[in-house]
Amino acid sequence: MFWIVVALLLAACILVMAAALRGGAGPGVRPDVDVYRDQLRELERDAARGTLDPEEAEAARTEVARRLLAADRVRDDGVRGSGNSWLGLGLIGVPVIAVSLGIYFWIGTPGKPDYPLQGRILRIEEARAARPDQTRAEAAVPDEIDDSRADVTRLAEELKQVLAARPDDLRGWRLAVQTQAGLGDLEAAWQSQDRVIAILGEEAGAEEFALLAELMILAAGGYVSPQAETALSEAVRRDRANGTARYYAGLMYAQGGRPDRAFGIWRGLIAESAPGDPWLDPIYAQIEEISVLAGDPTPLDELPQPRGPSVDDIEAAGDMTPQDRIEMIGNMVQGLSERLANEGGTAEEWARLITSYGVLGRTDAAATVYAEAKTVFAADRGALDTLARAADRAGINP
Repeated sequence: MFWIVVALLLAACILVMAAALRGGAGPGVRPDVDVYRDQLRELERDAARGTLDPEEAEAARTEVARRLLAADRVRDDGVRGSGNSWLGLGLIGVPVIAVSLGIYFWIGTPGKPDYPLQGRILRIEEARAARPDQTRAEAAVPDEIDDSRADVTRLAEELKQVLAARPDDLRGWRLAVQTQAGLGDLEAAWQSQDRVIAILGEEAGAEEFALLAELMILAAGGYVSPQAETALSEAVRRDRANGTARYYAGLMYAQGGRPDRAFGIWRGLIAESAPGDPWLDPIYAQIEEISVLAGDPTPLDELPQPRGPSVDDIEAAGDMTPQDRIEMIGNMVQGLSERLANEGGTAEEWARLITSYGVLGRTDAAATVYAEAKTVFAADRGALDTLARAADRAGINP
């Protein structure tokens, strides 16, 4: 099929050049000769009938004869030139074909088979599956552990010794995660978080797995390893709305040659986020380029906008008068409430509404929304956990 298309394109180019070279010359192309011969015959008839004076007839006959000779000369030149045009066509067409084929065999891949989209995707997925694991990725990243604070370093070492004797101390392992991450010992931090998840067992939520994945990714210098991908999958399985897990899932696909998936994940995450969510800035820094690679170029101002009041929005209203502050927050909460009632939304958005009512001191409204949300997400354990945490923050009994 490829060579058929190439041959047709070359033939079309040669035909265009042939038409240009010939310039329309050739037998039967110029009708001027026949017109002038008809005019001569008409002059002879007029002279025979006596409608023209002999002098006028002779002058007209001379002028028409002159034009006839000129037209006949042009036609003869065209006939003779047609052979030259084919010669010129050969002189141009042969080099064009030779140069075109030469360039293709030089920079093209004539022996390569067709490479359909499905085949390309399969190869990309195979390469993703064979990518370096967490250990290899961490080995390529230099350690940047902060040992400038002797007291914290000593605390971390003492905690390590204590936990060696108390492997099931959940609180101690959580403290270890925070301490080690604060020192920049990210490898130790994710291993401690992995121990936290092991202790929690089935009670481990999306946040625990999202934190594990994030620590692993940071320890690998921003690279999403297969082990980090497993943690992300567990986080999303427990809570499909988890923003941290969805951001890193998009990053994973962007790194792995699937910008189409990365763009879809990030675009959806933006639409379901609140202003100030921590993943928005890194997404905005990359998503325009990702959209181009995905075949759907999208400027930032055409992306969905984050919706609903965030905790930062509510705190930013602290400088207002109490009345203005309550009015502003109330308007934002009302808008979110109406949209969820009319259009529905994610568990994270329902949780945001519950929390916002709690900030406003409207615990009855928070309890009503929580009861409704539990009905909506009754079959989703991860969503129910997210709602329960929001209810706890709002000061109502889950």
